[in-house]
Amino acid sequence: MAVLLYAVFSLVLLLNPGAESFAILPGDSLNHLEITSMAILNATLQACRFVAQTEGTDFTFPSEPYTFETVALACKSTQSSKSFRQAVYLITYRNVRVDIQHALNASFHFDDESFTGGRAIITELLQSVKASIKQENYDAARQKLGEMLHPLQDFYSHSNWVEIGNTAPNANLIRLDTSIGNIAAPTRATCRNCNGDDCKNNILEDIIEEKVLTSGYFGVVPIVSTKPPGKCSHGGSVDQTSKIEPKGGINKDTFGSSHGHLHTQAANLAIAATSQLLEDIRGAAGDKEFLQLMGISKGSSKALCFVIDITKSMSDDIEAVKVVTNTIINTEVGTDNEPSVYILVPFSDPDVGPLTKTTDPQVFKRVINDLSPSGGGDEPELSLSGLQLALTTAPFNSEIFLFTDAGAKDTYLKSTVIALIERTQTVVNFLITDSISTNRRRRSPIPRLAPMDSQLYKDLAQASGGLAIEVSKSDLSTASSIITEASISSVVTLLQTARSPGVTETFLFTVDETMTNVIVYTTGSSISYTLTSPSGLNQIGTSGSLVTSSESVGNFQTLRLTVQTGEWKLKLSSTNPYTLKVIGKSPIDILVDFVQASQGLFGGYDTLETRPKAGVEGYLVVTLTGSDSATVTEVVLVEAQGSNIIPGVVQAVEGTFLVRFATIPSGQFVVQVKGKDGPSVFQRQSPTSFTSSNLTITATPNDLLTPGTPFVVPFTISTSEVGVNITIRATNNRGFTSTYPSTLVIESGNSTNGTVTLSAPLNTPSGSDVTLTIEAETPKGDDNYVVLRFSVFNTVTDFTAPVCELLSISSNCSVNCSSYQWSFSAQVSDGADGTGVERVSLKEGNGTLTTSPDPQNANIIKVSYSASCCSPSMQLLVVDRVGNVDTCTFSYNSIVTSPSSLATKSTPTTFVLFITTFILLFFSVTK
Repeated sequence: MAVLLYAVFSLVLLLNPGAESFAILPGDSLNHLEITSMAILNATLQACRFVAQTEGTDFTFPSEPYTFETVALACKSTQSSKSFRQAVYLITYRNVRVDIQHALNASFHFDDESFTGGRAIITELLQSVKASIKQENYDAARQKLGEMLHPLQDFYSHSNWVEIGNTAPNANLIRLDTSIGNIAAPTRATCRNCNGDDCKNNILEDIIEEKVLTSGYFGVVPIVSTKPPGKCSHGGSVDQTSKIEPKGGINKDTFGSSHGHLHTQAANLAIAATSQLLEDIRGAAGDKEFLQLMGISKGSSKALCFVIDITKSMSDDIEAVKVVTNTIINTEVGTDNEPSVYILVPFSDPDVGPLTKTTDPQVFKRVINDLSPSGGGDEPELSLSGLQLALTTAPFNSEIFLFTDAGAKDTYLKSTVIALIERTQTVVNFLITDSISTNRRRRSPIPRLAPMDSQLYKDLAQASGGLAIEVSKSDLSTASSIITEASISSVVTLLQTARSPGVTETFLFTVDETMTNVIVYTTGSSISYTLTSPSGLNQIGTSGSLVTSSESVGNFQTLRLTVQTGEWKLKLSSTNPYTLKVIGKSPIDILVDFVQASQGLFGGYDTLETRPKAGVEGYLVVTLTGSDSATVTEVVLVEAQGSNIIPGVVQAVEGTFLVRFATIPSGQFVVQVKGKDGPSVFQRQSPTSFTSSNLTITATPNDLLTPGTPFVVPFTISTSEVGVNITIRATNNRGFTSTYPSTLVIESGNSTNGTVTLSAPLNTPSGSDVTLTIEAETPKGDDNYVVLRFSVFNTVTDFTAPVCELLSISSNCSVNCSSYQWSFSAQVSDGADGTGVERVSLKEGNGTLTTSPDPQNANIIKVSYSASCCSPSMQLLVVDRVGNVDTCTFSYNSIVTSPSSLATKSTPTTFVLFITTFILLFFSVTK
């Protein structure tokens, strides 16, 4: 699923003040976007601080207010600011989208006194998030986290939690084994009429005094909307129940709401509750895993992803992959260029995989070194199946390298692969060795089933913004140097284009003051080059003062330019097809995504999860990363095979940029962005191409898939044509059994409906992600798709965290603490019905912790700890196998005097309460 950017959230709410959640209105009202971002920035800094303490390195909090850039810098992860911003956007986008997709579902907003339903949503999604993180499916976890935060935050705005005197979050909202509170009976009156527009005292006194929980009823259809007698309403112009006695409302969404005088308290409690939930997730996942969830890594934000043909003829290629992998790992581990994750997908025929995904470079090196070629030699391989698996596994905006010397046997997956490339905005490079239309035939007496179709790989490379490099096996190691350059996350694209057939044309690109290491890549044959620098110096050919070095291997040419700021000109001339790509290293980069008018209750704009519609008005959101001061001045759509451009009208919206285009071009195009950072003028381009369509396909199913239970995904297809047969294809990355109609007919009304039914095996691990691609194509070849990501979720019955029991404690502490020690022993267990203790770790303390399983009971972990008396207390973090978390506090003052008191649970930590109090105090002061 694409990442919707900041402006869309603002637009949904700015254009729709009737939305029934925290919204942006004139004044200082806080919304879901700001509440979520504030909590995440704080939680990320806390995780980075703990990691630094563990590693023995310094950590300094940045100045407030925190930004993505300053937090990434404090975390010593400046190259991750793009992935950090992107991860948070996905979380906040899914949060705000609840108002579009679940506007009238009371449980998602804690309306209609639906406290049980609201908590059920939160706890189920929380378990799903923890399971997904455990499986390293971070994108799926971000989506669920965003959805879960919406009802959690709405609780404080839509219920009377604030009005009944609470000053701390309701921690029981994220637990199913406790009581939410004293909920009003269905027949109990809770409100009276407001005094005109003044609703400050409309909640009944007995409700306040007895601290009874209630929330407002909400409905948007006149006459039909109703509520039980005496109940409160949500309030506002959209809510029709607020016109029924008792009239008025109690929501605190904005300062202008019925209870807007309590907006600040509600918003600050929502921030504190969000922080509390993030703290719970961080405890269950671990600090480094939590930072991965937030897109923060110590080195590069990019994945190192290989898709490799492992048939016998690929021996030389596999050796080259081993060399480049070892080089990158040996030279980049521990530096800013270290990949954040390593992915390998081997393929042949009939096998694809197994998939390897790891954050441990040494594990990846071992897996690569263990590759050995076998089989093959008689036919094309399943290269697109391998690529499909990689595209559904790698993070968004990744770069994938596919090595092969054979054509694709599974060419039917071409449109699916292109759909995944467009939705994930992933760059795919193909390293194709030898002239394999004859190579394998020479090696095997068995004829190949199909000739090599190198054009297929070239089409996929162009769609993704990658390169199709054709070289001999002996030259592969030279061409593989591109992998080292691409693994750096701060590499940006200045220009990307292709010409087929070849022509003589001059291309322009701007090098700004932040750029270093500017490189020109071309593929093709018999190309002549003329370079003109910003100073007006001309150079014919690839050798001269404007080029620091050049390499040519196969159809691949590399030019490294001397860095001069300003506009460069590159004239290419060839009668053969060629591609051109200009990259450089810079912190300033772009995120782009198309949006559309929302079809939801409140209108506004929503992310476009399919191809944009051709020939009509369209909208794009552009966000800059790497600078808090840069601005966008110009955005154009450029035809991928030409120079025709469609300019857009740029509007700054809440720190990002909404761009309106009078018409979306037909076919394939790219997005070019120009802007300023101070006096410096910069140019960037989306590497991935976009394609428009006249078909529309939509699908909005539930996102949790239960193993063994049929999972139905309804979808709708629409077009301006009538009586047309639509071909349907549906594929998923897990190979789960699925059924769907092979064709649908649009007979009237310009739309038709269908369903895809998936079945996950019972043994599918909870937290696994499933990517389903549904495609629709007309007889004329116009096609569109929707890419959906689901989480597999096995029902959880264990909601109780492990407990700590103190067994013994001793100390000889005195005034001179540095000369004395204290120690204790304890045990951690998860109860007879628990899932078992998974992790016991030191959360606070400077002593030595040792843990070991109890030989008599596998469900018990033995703990011993010793420390200087100068560190008089410590905290244990205890987690069970489904992510239930607690902390236990011990100090040498906990010395017991009788055996009967030894087996008692330790004092619960006050850490979360401390953080909550701090946040509440901070925001009350800043407000």
